[in-house]
Amino acid sequence: MGARLTFLSGLLLALSALTGWYSGEGNGTTVSVIGWHTGTIGKVVLFLGLAAVLVVVLREVGVGMPASVPESLVAIGIGSIATILVLVRLISIPDSFFFASRGIGIWISLACAVGIIL
Repeated sequence: MGARLTFLSGLLLALSALTGWYSGEGNGTTVSVIGWHTGTIGKVVLFLGLAAVLVVVLREVGVGMPASVPESLVAIGIGSIATILVLVRLISIPDSFFFASRGIGIWISLACAVGIIL
């Protein structure tokens, strides 16, 4: 159950970095900014999601982590870092997106990052 939740949350975290984190109105049109375009944090969140998926896939194909580094500890570390980074972007909207408010993608990213921890 835990491996499935980590895999699904990691996959959705990676995909949510490619969804609209910020959206707003601009000259009669709606503008959406995906997580990838929010700077380094958006890119790191994408790769953290892929890392969580990779940990589960490697275990399923028979490649185990060393005994001194439990798989659950790696998942908790990935989820914690992702949660902190998403919270930074949730609290602090980049100055170049002053016109935008928080979109649904950043909330999905936060839920998935917490899901990896669980």
